[in-house]
Amino acid sequence: MHYADIKKADIANGVGVRVSLFVSGCNHHCKNCFNPEAWDFNYGKEFTEKEIDKIIAELDHPYVSGLSLLGGEPLEHANQKGLLPLVKKVKEKFPDKNIWCYTGYTFDKIVDGMCKNWEETPELLSYIDVMVDGKFEEENKDIKLRFRGSSNQRIIDVKKSLKEKKAILFEI
Repeated sequence: MHYADIKKADIANGVGVRVSLFVSGCNHHCKNCFNPEAWDFNYGKEFTEKEIDKIIAELDHPYVSGLSLLGGEPLEHANQKGLLPLVKKVKEKFPDKNIWCYTGYTFDKIVDGMCKNWEETPELLSYIDVMVDGKFEEENKDIKLRFRGSSNQRIIDVKKSLKEKKAILFEI
């Protein structure tokens, strides 16, 4: 897996101050995507144990609320494999910090398709607390929305949704 950027003190991609990892690789190619250079799976640098350690160190501050995963597309299969060791380590070391994931896939497609086809998906989902789902849609762009770019995107409480077996919106 490759990554485009790691932001140490991000306040735009989830509640509170966050460490944000922008992975490389996306097959959605949304019109007017804010990060089209990250569509390429080889863009940026290789994601290694060194980057995991860097993210863990940046999370180790009381003012940091958690980790946000963005892209590119974190839930592309190749990226899931690369993210699993990171999210495991984050939850082991910081069980009270939350993990947000931004994906162009819908929660229903992830649960009904990916979870059945890829062994990494259910485990990865078990570590994610909040998901912003759905592709960015230029025609539904709304700059007044918090933590999302278009009105079709939902902010989902992943733990409650998995328990209820349907998408439950996260309350900000």
